Amino acid sequence: MKRRDFAIATTLTPLLLSACGGSDSGPPPLTGPQAEAAAGLKRAAQYMDEVVSYQGGYVWSYSPDLKQTFGEMEAYRTMCWIQPPGTPSVGHVYLDAYHATGDERYYQAAERTALAIVAAQHRSGGWNYIHDFAGEDSLKRWYDTIGKNGWRLEEFQHYYGNATFDDAGTAVASQLLLRMFVEKRDARFSGPLQRAIDFVVQSQFGPEYGIADGGWPQRFPHFPGAISSMPLPNPQQVPPGARVGMADGDYTLHVTFNDDVMGENIKFLTLCVTALGETRLIGNIQRAMECMRLMQQPGPQAGWSLQHLSRPTGGRPAGAPAGARSYEPRSLATHTTQTNIRQLFNYFQLTGDKKYLARIPEAIAWLKSCPLPADAATVNPLLGGGRTHPTFVELGTNDGLYMHRYGSNIHNGAYYADKDYTNTISHYSAGRPIDIAGLESTYQSLSRMGDTAIADMVARSPLKSTGATRALPRYFSIREVDFPDLFTGAAMPTPVVPDSEAQTLLAELGTKNYWTSAVPEIVNTYRGDGPTTPYTGTAYRSRHVGDVYDTSPYPADTPPEIEPYVKREKPQFIVTSEWIRRMGRLIAYVAPQA
Repeated sequence: MKRRDFAIATTLTPLLLSACGGSDSGPPPLTGPQAEAAAGLKRAAQYMDEVVSYQGGYVWSYSPDLKQTFGEMEAYRTMCWIQPPGTPSVGHVYLDAYHATGDERYYQAAERTALAIVAAQHRSGGWNYIHDFAGEDSLKRWYDTIGKNGWRLEEFQHYYGNATFDDAGTAVASQLLLRMFVEKRDARFSGPLQRAIDFVVQSQFGPEYGIADGGWPQRFPHFPGAISSMPLPNPQQVPPGARVGMADGDYTLHVTFNDDVMGENIKFLTLCVTALGETRLIGNIQRAMECMRLMQQPGPQAGWSLQHLSRPTGGRPAGAPAGARSYEPRSLATHTTQTNIRQLFNYFQLTGDKKYLARIPEAIAWLKSCPLPADAATVNPLLGGGRTHPTFVELGTNDGLYMHRYGSNIHNGAYYADKDYTNTISHYSAGRPIDIAGLESTYQSLSRMGDTAIADMVARSPLKSTGATRALPRYFSIREVDFPDLFTGAAMPTPVVPDSEAQTLLAELGTKNYWTSAVPEIVNTYRGDGPTTPYTGTAYRSRHVGDVYDTSPYPADTPPEIEPYVKREKPQFIVTSEWIRRMGRLIAYVAPQA
């Protein structure tokens, strides 16, 4: 990838320094139930900052005695998780609480968390999924033991030593640094913010990549030793005709739509245009939007894949759908197509250019052509719950592809895809809820807009910035900030929180100053590599975890139905996502926004 020159000036102009997300006057004094809620809010924040965090960093869940700590996998106490709902997500809560109350204690907690983010920043300017304050040797040891044996978590099985756009970790960390800088113009956050912006810009594929121009890879800088194939132990267990392995090799080089990588990067750059007046980024934004538009496949399969080739590979052209992890076959992806349609709606609203709407009817028509079989939920409960479409659809035939696995761990088992929609894997849903009616309604509404309405809409777009700065939304943690929130005159009303809910939250907080919730998943403690001898049973095929050597997390109440596993209630932990949710409800109660 061509690295292009880009940087924010070391000494920012007065115009840039005027951007601020807070309020000089501060909120009015609180009384009554709101004052009581504010006191509880502060106790919960102080406990999380002073007791639970490690050097300002956070993982996803903690046993109340802090002896067990989990991110997406088991974590060392010295670790922090970057991917949401990890360290940056907590930092956004602290800054929101500061905006709600004006209490400097929250800013101090946000500052400490942001400095942990700075410490975790890769030298390239992005972030890995996780950071270990004990150093790289400790992190490598984790990858070589716990990570290596997480059967269903292939992204953690190898240490790459670079940064990733996956799971919005880099995006959310970058947003927090942006907010921290514009809040008080603290120079400690200027350099890290510059590096984060530079990372997004320099990792973007350039014009020399043709149709991939404007897209982003999954990881950057590229690691030459990146895995391009997965082992296939006991291949005699693969059913005839099934697909196995990584169809298109090293997926970290592909243009990535999975987890809305492109949408998240465009949003961060748009936030920088808004808050910093950095109009030079508009070109990068436009190139990315055009990449998404051009990557839509020709009809009748006019959808998108999780990722697409960034360069000709194996006789296939750049822009072709590509496979990734061994349970992500080369195919089109229905949920990614739905996400990209919604993003194209956003890009039309940002620009007023109807080219972003032009092929949406083709994409919707394709989605209509590939629903789940009528009996899918009956024969496979994992395809129920409102799921309407297979996750993956085969190129050419338009048939659904469904993921399965055999064996009991990473050393004796593997994944494969075929057209059998029974006994699918549970950790990566084989079906998705696709809201065709909602997509059609939004398309109709936007396509009917007249010239005057479009002109008015575009005039308020953040991409129409002339270099002037505007304040960012007040809150980022109560709900996700999205493109419509960045238009001039946009409002982000907070949800109404009744007195009874606020009182319940305070009662649950009590004097211990933390909340507990049922932890979503637990883990098997690392005990070495699992056996390589074949396992021909079926106990693990549709469960989140394999045998006791598998370090993948799993729900305590739905373990494999085989000894030594025993079904039990989910234990009570300090769950970061639930802490964020509850703090958001109290913030909305203490300082609602109309």
